[in-house]
Amino acid sequence: MAINGIGYGNSVLGQSVRSLNDQLTTLSAQLTTGKKATTYAGMGVNEGFAIAARAQLSNISAFTDTMTKINTTISVANTALQALADIGTQVQNAAAASSQTLNGAGQTIAQQNAQSQLGMMLGILNTQSGDRYVFSGAAIDTQPVTDADTLLNGSGAQAGLKQVISERQQADLGGGFGRLILSAPATVPITLREDVAPSAFGLKLNSVSSQLTGATVTGPAGSPPTVSVTLGSNPNNGDQISFKFDLPDGSTETIQLTASNAVPTPAGSFAIGATPAATLANLNNALNGAITTLANTSLVAASAVAATGDFFGDPPQRVATTPLASATALVSGTPANTVFWYVGENGAGSARASSVARIDGSVTVQYGARATEQGIRTQLEAVAVLAAVSSTGPNAAAQAGALSGRVTQNLTAQPGQQTIQDIQAEFSIAQSTMKDATARQKQTQSMLQNIVDAAESVSTDQVASQILALQTALQASYQTTAMLSQLTLTKFLPLA
Repeated sequence: MAINGIGYGNSVLGQSVRSLNDQLTTLSAQLTTGKKATTYAGMGVNEGFAIAARAQLSNISAFTDTMTKINTTISVANTALQALADIGTQVQNAAAASSQTLNGAGQTIAQQNAQSQLGMMLGILNTQSGDRYVFSGAAIDTQPVTDADTLLNGSGAQAGLKQVISERQQADLGGGFGRLILSAPATVPITLREDVAPSAFGLKLNSVSSQLTGATVTGPAGSPPTVSVTLGSNPNNGDQISFKFDLPDGSTETIQLTASNAVPTPAGSFAIGATPAATLANLNNALNGAITTLANTSLVAASAVAATGDFFGDPPQRVATTPLASATALVSGTPANTVFWYVGENGAGSARASSVARIDGSVTVQYGARATEQGIRTQLEAVAVLAAVSSTGPNAAAQAGALSGRVTQNLTAQPGQQTIQDIQAEFSIAQSTMKDATARQKQTQSMLQNIVDAAESVSTDQVASQILALQTALQASYQTTAMLSQLTLTKFLPLA
C-alpha cells in the first residue's frame, strides 16, 4: 500500500508559521498607515464611537467653512460702510464750510462735488462679495441700486430725482407764496390762512405769538387754519409779533416783525403809522414781504429735502394731480413713471435677518444688509439732494445756503436714528459670536479627534517592537523547520 508523508502545511508548525506571517503583514500595514486596519471590521469594538465622532468632525468642518465665508462678506460690508461714512463726513464738512458762490449751473462747489460723491456711494452699494451683492438683502443675485445719472435725470418715461424735486417745489410754492393767502393791506383785521385743508404741500401755520400793545391775535384755528390780527391802538416802539411755520421737511421757521419808529424802517420791522389802521397796513406789507422771502428760500430748500425723502421711499411718492400748484396729495410712483433707485429685497424683517446661517449645532448668525437701511439712506438722501438742486433767481444764494444748512443737519447723527456705525456694530456682534463658536469648536474638535485616534490609530513604536518580536519568532520557526526537514527515517533505523 502507498505511504503518504505528513504534509508540512497541515502540521502544527506550518500553521504557526502562517499565523506569524499573517501577523507580520498586519503589523507592517499598521506601521505604514498608522491605522489599526483598512476596514471597519478590523478596527475593533470602539469603531462605533469613532464613526459618530467623524460625523461631528465633518459638521464642524462645514461650520468652519460657513464662518469663513460669512467673515469675508462682513469684512467686505464693513469696508464699504466705512467708505460711505467717510463720504458722508466729507459732504457734511463741505456743505457747512463751502461759500454760497454759485457757478453758471446754479450750484456751489460742494454741490458739484456731491454729484461725483453720489456716484461713488451708489457704486459702493453695488459691492459684491464673491457671487453675492452685499447690500441687496435676501436677493443676493440682484444688483441693488441704479446708477447716479439714472437716479438724478431719470430714464425715458421714468422720472428721476430732479423731476420729482421740481414737481414738489411747484406744489409747495403754489403761486410763490407757499400756499398761504394773506388779506389785502387795507383789510381789517389782517388774516393769514392756508389755501386749502387738508393738503400735503406748502407752509403750515404753527402758531402766532404777539407782544404788540393793543393787538388782538387769534388762531391758527379753523379749516383751513387761519390767523387773525387786529390793532385797537398803536403798538410801542420795539413791540414784536412772531409767526411760526411748519415746513415740508419737518423743520420750522419763524418770522419775527418789530414795530419801529425809525426812518427808514429797518429790515424785519414795520413802521408805526399815524393810526392803528395805517400801522396794521404796514404790518401787512412787512408780513407779505417776509413770507415771500421765506417761501422762495427756506421753503424751496425744505421742499427739495422732502421731495428727496419721497423719491427714496418704498414706493416713491409723487405729486398726485395737475396743475401742480394746486395739488393737495401725494401718490405712489410706479416703475413705468418713476425711477426705483433700489430693486433688491426689501421685506418687513430686519436687514440683518435677510441672511441667516447656522454656525453651530444651536447657534445662528444674521449678516444681511440692505441699501435702504436708515443709516445708509439718510446719507444717500443728503448727498443726492445736494447734487440734484440748482438755484436760480434773486434768492439763489439764500436757497443754496438754506439747503446746505439742512444737509449739514441731516448728516448729523440724531438720537434714536440708525447710523452707519450702528450697522457696523451689529456686524461686529456677528463676528464676536463666530469667534466664540470657533473657540468652542476647536476644543470639541480636539476631543473628537482623540476619540477617533484611540479607536483607529496605533502606536508606531509599539508596532515596531511587536514586529521585531514576530521576526525573531518567525526566524526561530524557520530554523526549526529547516532542522526538521533534514530528518529521515534512516536516521532512526539501527545500523546493520
